[in-house]
Amino acid sequence: MRKLLFLLMMVPTLIFAQKIKVISGNYDFLKDQNELNVEFNYDGMTFYNEKISEDEYIKRRVEDIGKNKGNAEAEIWKKDWEHSKTNAFPGKFFTSMNKNTSVKSGNYPNAKYTLIMTTTWIYPGWFAAVMKQHGKVSSNLKFVETANRSNVLLEINSDKAPADLNWVGIPNNNDRIAEGYAKTGKTLAKLIASKANKKL
Repeated sequence: MRKLLFLLMMVPTLIFAQKIKVISGNYDFLKDQNELNVEFNYDGMTFYNEKISEDEYIKRRVEDIGKNKGNAEAEIWKKDWEHSKTNAFPGKFFTSMNKNTSVKSGNYPNAKYTLIMTTTWIYPGWFAAVMKQHGKVSSNLKFVETANRSNVLLEINSDKAPADLNWVGIPNNNDRIAEGYAKTGKTLAKLIASKANKKL
């Protein structure tokens, strides 16, 4: 029985992997850079396979939490969602990026180049004690010249970066989603380290 439960928990981890596709450009411009300004954009992102809007996602979550745990908890989640977008998601991304490449990413408005990370789709996943489904985060990564945003040096699509691959699972939806940003940052950093020779 234990073996069956373990296998069931592992299945979601094995069925897919993050896909990275370069739309245009290359990594050469990063070779002489030590800092990268990063901005996060959540406009127009969708959720679940239905691709519902963020407003609809928030409405569903608030209604579900309110029904099961009360309106006070629903309001706490709503505030935490906004906090996650401005703090937890970027924080996880920066930590993973900065661990894996010498190009330091963060709030560097004077950096020559800016990465605009636009979240396009999120699958929050779920957690139910011995069972779980990890989340997924898809995004568009556009590197532009900070002083001339129309000059796009590199554009990448990151499709379904896995959020929460550890076998224990993460009960909190927002914390689970944050791991998708960590995975995106790690994957991107390793590409920069390899393609632009910017290893630590």
